[in-house]
Amino acid sequence: MNLSDWLPFLAAGGFVLLHIVGFLHVLHALMHVRTSQGAVAWIVSLIAVPSIAIPVYWIAGRKRFSGYVHSRREQDSDLRRASEDMHKRLRHYELKSEGLFGRAAKHLINLPFTRGNELELLIDGQKTFDSIFESIASAENYILINFFIVKSDKVGNRFKDALIARAKSGVRVYFLFDEVGSHKLPRRYLTDMEDAGILCHAFGSNRFWWSRFQVNFRNHRKIVVVDGREAFIGGLNVGDEYLGRNPKFGAWRDTHLRLRGPAVQAIQLAYLEDWNWAADGFLDLHWDGHAETADQAVAILPTGPADQADSWQLIVAEAANKATERLWIASPYFVPDGGVLTALQTAAIRGVDVRILLPDKPDHLLVWLAAFSYYEETIPFGIKLMRYQRGFLHQKVMLVDKRYAFVGTANLDNRSFRLNFEITALSKDPGFVDEVTHMFEVDFEHSRTVDLTEITKRPIWFRIATRAARLMAPVL
Repeated sequence: MNLSDWLPFLAAGGFVLLHIVGFLHVLHALMHVRTSQGAVAWIVSLIAVPSIAIPVYWIAGRKRFSGYVHSRREQDSDLRRASEDMHKRLRHYELKSEGLFGRAAKHLINLPFTRGNELELLIDGQKTFDSIFESIASAENYILINFFIVKSDKVGNRFKDALIARAKSGVRVYFLFDEVGSHKLPRRYLTDMEDAGILCHAFGSNRFWWSRFQVNFRNHRKIVVVDGREAFIGGLNVGDEYLGRNPKFGAWRDTHLRLRGPAVQAIQLAYLEDWNWAADGFLDLHWDGHAETADQAVAILPTGPADQADSWQLIVAEAANKATERLWIASPYFVPDGGVLTALQTAAIRGVDVRILLPDKPDHLLVWLAAFSYYEETIPFGIKLMRYQRGFLHQKVMLVDKRYAFVGTANLDNRSFRLNFEITALSKDPGFVDEVTHMFEVDFEHSRTVDLTEITKRPIWFRIATRAARLMAPVL
């Protein structure tokens, strides 16, 4: 028999083999996919079109960020010893009556509520970048940098020059960036910093061959730490649009946070875990935190796909369940899962003032469209959806009653719940909570409340598009 005679048998064998492999993936999906809806979708796809579904499953169907989890749990690693040392040092500042969220945070994140901190709310880009550049210029020992997006534009080049200047003066500089979020960052940008002695690494698929299938997981954190004494986290990346210089978006509404005190050590530990994964190396950092006279209470919540549970999703649900007066949330993206949506509905039914502040302008069309599909599942329950009018809203902030305020990088969507590495500061300091409350009130003055007609009176093609976009919620 010649080759042409064998082709039908080879094709049949390949077809059978492909479906066998697909069936093995079905078993994996059945055991490991996060939700029953997701499991059903994957199973149907893997059976019907395995040639397409199998590679997509490797990229989008993974539940945990492998490798990172292993390095975090190694008993004899430098990282583990640094973590244990930090916890011992923080015990001196730990609050004994941390409250409901403190207990939840400690259980989920294993980081305590600490006293002795100083918090400064940084509203919008000018104030944030001025503060960051001032802190960078004061660095004497080291600077830790981690951003989801870094651009080689006016502010991005100023940022690079500031880091190079400190590196040339003998300060150790470590630069971490997400390889997906910063995919447009030119190689020359990194070369300039490396030539000055700055260590640069991409966070993502740069460790093992199988980690290249984990592109759906991203490091969405924004962290700057200077000398272990001062840190910054929040919503702003490094780019001109965050200063309102993008003609498409105009004014850019965002919120960042400057911290001093023991909480900086917890931020350092989160950075060290990220660096350990990306660079496969350990950093010699300062862990001698000291109390600030402001004595504000804060807990640091680094969350992500290496956690044992979907930590940020559970924290948001806990916020909705425990709120008694108000639950105000600002997020550029509103694609909640069923658990969070039910918690928000229940809170509103109990009489809690639930407000979700969203942008009126889209930056990601699918996510913007998907949010409309939730109108009929929120507004009739008493949840107020509000659209910000003065430019693009990108802040990630949450307020629970007059008791707790959250500022960080996490959105109200599935990516932040399960796929992205995020970091958030939670404070119960009355003065800080009042500041966040006032900030929300100003934002509400420049927003409009949404009503159901904004979806019910739309053309049928628009409503279909919102439902189709919602189907992509697990990866948006």
